[in-house]
Amino acid sequence: MKSAPAHGFTLIEIMIVVVIIGVLAGLAIPGFQKVRLASQDKAVLNNARQLAAAADQYMMEHGVGFVAYSNIVGSTNYVKSINLVANESYPVDFTAGITITIGGISGARTITYGF
Repeated sequence: MKSAPAHGFTLIEIMIVVVIIGVLAGLAIPGFQKVRLASQDKAVLNNARQLAAAADQYMMEHGVGFVAYSNIVGSTNYVKSINLVANESYPVDFTAGITITIGGISGARTITYGF
């Protein structure tokens, strides 16, 4: 009597597939994290540029060399809102010619932007 051929995968074949998936994930995750950090840094730098431009405009219009964050960010101000992307903290005031330092980006990094 002939037996029917076995269907399905062996344990070894399944283990090989799992190892291959693990190796591919191990290669992809660091690359993804690099891209994520670069994207966060670009968004924070863009926010700094917007704040610097708004501070410059406020200073020119009012003839001052200092402006508070609350005077340039708000629903009726130059910048409607600043969306936080990495739990960063922005300065509370801006002085003409002084660089902007954004700290606490993802808890560790700092970005400076001169205007």
